[in-house]
Amino acid sequence: MFVIRWVLGRIILFFNFVFAPKKLTRPVVEQQKIDDATKGMTIYEYKACPFCVKVRRALRRQGLNIVTLDAKQEPHKSTLLTEGGKLQVPCLKVEGANRATWLYESAEIINYLENKFA
Repeated sequence: MFVIRWVLGRIILFFNFVFAPKKLTRPVVEQQKIDDATKGMTIYEYKACPFCVKVRRALRRQGLNIVTLDAKQEPHKSTLLTEGGKLQVPCLKVEGANRATWLYESAEIINYLENKFA
């Protein structure tokens, strides 16, 4: 089973590389405003997870520069589990003034980002 998952993961990464969506380009001032708005956001992911690839592709299409962290590595794994409440990826952490919000479903993450930055 490990070998099958590894091979499928590499196929997903290959096709993601070959058919990467075009990155949205904005004027420098506008991009800086969006970068400032995304500073409190973090994506927890696995590199070869198809749902994580879906979110990364949406980030690229929207031209968003959000920090991505590998949830397989410590301390990111334990942070995701202790602060977020579950070990599920993709996960978007949005840090607010008093608390953090954790979004776990790829469609929910993409919809949130599209509504916020469209």
